[in-house]
Amino acid sequence: QVQLVESGGGLVQPGGSLRLSCAASGSIFSIYAMGWYRQAPGKQRELVAAISAGGSTLYADTVKGRFTISRDNAKNTVYLQMNSLKPEDTAVYYCNRGRYYSSSYYPSDYWGQGTQVTVSS
Repeated sequence: QVQLVESGGGLVQPGGSLRLSCAASGSIFSIYAMGWYRQAPGKQRELVAAISAGGSTLYADTVKGRFTISRDNAKNTVYLQMNSLKPEDTAVYYCNRGRYYSSSYYPSDYWGQGTQVTVSS
């Protein structure tokens, strides 16, 4: 059974930084792509960043240059480093195990419980 557990969310001032972590268990982590999504109140869940098994990455235009996704296969963990945070980044952030091909990410039904990120002064 696949389990994904996010951590690292919190309250941060505009311009600040946070690093989210997603620990995975129950499958061979290294062969899967991983993605970070977010959902703000009243909005649809959207893809923020994804990383393939081989380390290729893609980002939403709204976070390019500010967020960095990475993975540590030895720790079965995917990270999202978020810098220069803006109030519009406020959302619940979820990780997902999926597939990555043709420069696109395809989510599976495996989601974590989410971690709240609030950017406010």
